[in-house]
Amino acid sequence: MTAIRSLMTLAFLAVLGLAACTPIYRNHGYVPPETELAQVAVGQTTMDDLPGLIGRPTAQGLLTGSGWYYVGSRWRRMGAAAPEEIDRQVVAISFAEGGVVSNVERFGLERGRVVTLSRRVTDGSVTEISLVGQLLGNLGNFQAGDFID
Repeated sequence: MTAIRSLMTLAFLAVLGLAACTPIYRNHGYVPPETELAQVAVGQTTMDDLPGLIGRPTAQGLLTGSGWYYVGSRWRRMGAAAPEEIDRQVVAISFAEGGVVSNVERFGLERGRVVTLSRRVTDGSVTEISLVGQLLGNLGNFQAGDFID
């Protein structure tokens, strides 16, 4: 009886261990499939036509009408390891004057690059004086003539 129980426990732990190594995939974002992108005619399709043809973009360019970007990625996680991005697709649609599509490009993970963002912090005198110090410092700045006409 003890040998069977030990064998069952060992089999359970083996199945549990194998299940922990099973990859878990997650998809983020949306990229229109090639069949929908084929409906976009360069030089003819306008910005107003795109939401009906391929949907709204994930992001837009900084300038109004400069471009629409559809971004999708696939992540894999195995066990306790950190998630790893295994696929990324970016579809960039540029516009000419008047909101007409001028170019449709597709980029993959192999053409992507990491962009480091800089963070600028402005030093100010607010951090040198506490809130209570600022409130008490203002008490001496008022005169009776300020309150009475």
